[in-house]
Amino acid sequence: MSIKQPSSKQRSSKQHFLELAVELATLHSAGGRCGPFGAVVVYQDQVVGQGWNQVVSCCDPTAHAEVMAIRDACKTLERHELSGCEIYASCQPCPMCLSAIVWARLDRVFYAATKDAAAKAGFDDARLYAAFTEQQLPTLIASEYLALESAEKVLADWRKNPNKVDY
Repeated sequence: MSIKQPSSKQRSSKQHFLELAVELATLHSAGGRCGPFGAVVVYQDQVVGQGWNQVVSCCDPTAHAEVMAIRDACKTLERHELSGCEIYASCQPCPMCLSAIVWARLDRVFYAATKDAAAKAGFDDARLYAAFTEQQLPTLIASEYLALESAEKVLADWRKNPNKVDY
């Protein structure tokens, strides 16, 4: 059985959408009041939702980038579920966001930095991930890690930012 590799065009558009997610993370986290995470929801090769971490700025512990992008996409598409859509995140979604992604019925998740990179930046969700074993996650939704150095850079920059608000 051979594994089908994505075409260069597919890889290029995936990378483009991941870069948009990282740009959102970079732009909004520089001031320190938004965490270093961004996400876009894509439908038929068009961005229909975008979000960035607003936990501190909105005083809302659920205002993660993926959740905000899902909310934005649902408003844009005027529907409560997102089947036919994909989400591109600057970092591997936390268990809460992964649950929201599954609940919203997105088809696939792409992410540019791992949960380990997020942990190095001070975002350690290990106890939550332990509740959802790695063996269970692939049965919920197809996920694909496509590394981008810029995604890890935004996390490292966050760690060094003297203006950040830890949460």
